Amino acid sequence: MVPRYYRGRMSYKVRSLRVDEWPLAKALRLEALRDPVASIAFMETYESAVARPESFWRERAERSAEGASGAQQIIAEGPDGEWVGTVTVLMEEAGTRDWAGMPVERLQGHLVAVYVQPEHRGIGLTEVLFDAGLEWAWARGAERVRLLVHEDNARALRAYRRAGFTETGLITTLGSDPGGRELELAVERPDPESDG
Repeated sequence: MVPRYYRGRMSYKVRSLRVDEWPLAKALRLEALRDPVASIAFMETYESAVARPESFWRERAERSAEGASGAQQIIAEGPDGEWVGTVTVLMEEAGTRDWAGMPVERLQGHLVAVYVQPEHRGIGLTEVLFDAGLEWAWARGAERVRLLVHEDNARALRAYRRAGFTETGLITTLGSDPGGRELELAVERPDPESDG
C-alpha cells in the first residue's frame, strides 16, 4: 500500500504495518484496550492481552503486515511519527465461517480493531483509515466490506455511518454477554460504471 497523507488540523501518514513494527502494534493495541468503551468495542481485555507472549505479537504482525494477503493492519502516524490510530481488515472467503462463527456468503473484507486516540478523533481520521482499508479489500476482489459494532457504542456507530457504512439488518451476540447486541454495517463494492 502506498502511504497516504491526511491533513486535518495536523498532518498524518496512513500506511500498512511492517513486520518489524510489532512492538508498536502491541503498544497501540494495549492502549486501545484501556479506552473507556473497550469492554463493548473489543473482544479481549487489557489483562488478557498484556499477558500474551512476545511470539503472539510477532505472529499477529506477520499475518497482517504489508504484503500479507489474508489481513492488513493499517496505521495512522501523527505529525511527530507517533502511532495515533489503526484498523485491521480481514479477508473472508465465501463458503467459510468468520472469526465469530457466522457463515460467509461472498468474498468480503471485515474491519476489526478500530481505534483512534481521543485527541485525534472528530477530524476525519477514522474515515481516512477506512478508505485505506476499503482500497486494500477492493484490490483483493472483495464484494463488500463489513464490520460489527455493539449497539451501545454510539460514538463508533456515528463514525461508521459518516464513513458510508449502513446497517444490514443482521444482529448477533458475541462474547460472554448474551444481552450485548452487535449490529452489522457494510459498504458494497463501488460499481466501476458509476465512476463516470
